[in-house]
Amino acid sequence: MKHLASLSLIPALVAASALSACGGSASLPIESGYGANPTLPEPKKSLIPVVEIAKAKGWPANGKPIAAEGATVAAFAQQLEHPRWLCVLPDGGVLVAETNAPPKPEDEKGLKARIQKMVMKRAGAGVPSANRLTLLVDSDGDGIADQRSVYLENLNSPFGMAVVGDSLYVANTDAVLRFPYVAGARQITEPGRKIVDLPAGPRNHHWTKNLIASADGSKLYVTTGSNSNVGENGMEAEKGRAEIWEVDIASGESRAFATGLRNPNGLAWEPTSGELWTIVNERDEIGSDLVPDYMTSVKDGAFYGWPYFYYGDHADARIPVPDNVRLKAATVPDYALGPHTASLGLAAAKGSSLPAFSEGMFIGQHGSWNRRPRSGYKVIFVPFANGKPNGMPVDVLAGFVNAKGEAQGRPVGVALDGKGALLVADDVGNTIWRVTAAPAPNEIPADEAQPASTTDM
Repeated sequence: MKHLASLSLIPALVAASALSACGGSASLPIESGYGANPTLPEPKKSLIPVVEIAKAKGWPANGKPIAAEGATVAAFAQQLEHPRWLCVLPDGGVLVAETNAPPKPEDEKGLKARIQKMVMKRAGAGVPSANRLTLLVDSDGDGIADQRSVYLENLNSPFGMAVVGDSLYVANTDAVLRFPYVAGARQITEPGRKIVDLPAGPRNHHWTKNLIASADGSKLYVTTGSNSNVGENGMEAEKGRAEIWEVDIASGESRAFATGLRNPNGLAWEPTSGELWTIVNERDEIGSDLVPDYMTSVKDGAFYGWPYFYYGDHADARIPVPDNVRLKAATVPDYALGPHTASLGLAAAKGSSLPAFSEGMFIGQHGSWNRRPRSGYKVIFVPFANGKPNGMPVDVLAGFVNAKGEAQGRPVGVALDGKGALLVADDVGNTIWRVTAAPAPNEIPADEAQPASTTDM
């Protein structure tokens, strides 16, 4: 029956592709959607949204991304199951969340939802969630994980992770749990203790929940993405969502630290200012040029506009503004990251061993589905000065999409390991990549010298 149901959607998919191909292509270069002052044209609403996504293919034998000049990339670990997020432990081990969306029966009703589900499957996001954290250890220091163990299992679509003292905090899709952490241990078998419930349920549109600890270890900051694109399921379904929560670890009490953030994911402390920064996925279906995803410092009590406004006072005509919101000033984000790039991972560069990337933020861009031509599908670096973005982004890793338009990989979480190398979770390539400074030519033994990567762009 499932097969017949899928066949019944083929005409709808063909029609959607044909209609979306008739218009909706970007009229502006992708660069215009980056920086502190992105270009924001008039929205374009169509009956059928633009759907253009790179079909998941995986890497060919010996394939890998293309690293920036002065850097080199190699696989730290391979043959994982949909690795999405990373946490470098105090003992140098690397935790990987092998995870995917939980069942969401209410989010998959209707023709549009069913089409979107098939599109996500095409993109490599249709696999079941492994629901575990895997520990990777490089015991001999050669840059390749040689020890692997199941660190925690039977979780519920886990995502964010953080160690505070002798505790590991894990953000499942529906709750933050605390587990005992012991340096050097290869597994946790003790049950977790719930710290706070998180909004989930049978719709759970944006299921990923990330977290980061405060410097003093007393608070957690937790992301909760929206339950819709622009509130089309009613605002009652959005309670506690599109927010960053502040959670008191000792009591489990929580409050909304910032609101109006459609789908916040990456979190990082900016080392110069000490401010919390986040990455936010903005809304879809109003054109290939709108709306840029963004990176911003997070102000306590700030409202960032979703679903009523984007980028300050730009109203979204698809949802009426209630009186209690009309006079509420929306905070303008600090830095745009291009429309529909699906920017997710965020890591401050402090401690980076890559000379060209020492002050700023690394960002994993998972890649678009609602833009023609595609955007994202790479890892970028945004330089900072005095605690603020300072200049246009630079590609760190590219080549995730080949010449046929197929996704060989899709970057998600990013983190710096104990030696300052950049780790990148690739959930289509099922690989953790490790980016380091390229050795000088005279440092490479003749028998190890290799030509530059020939992986297709």
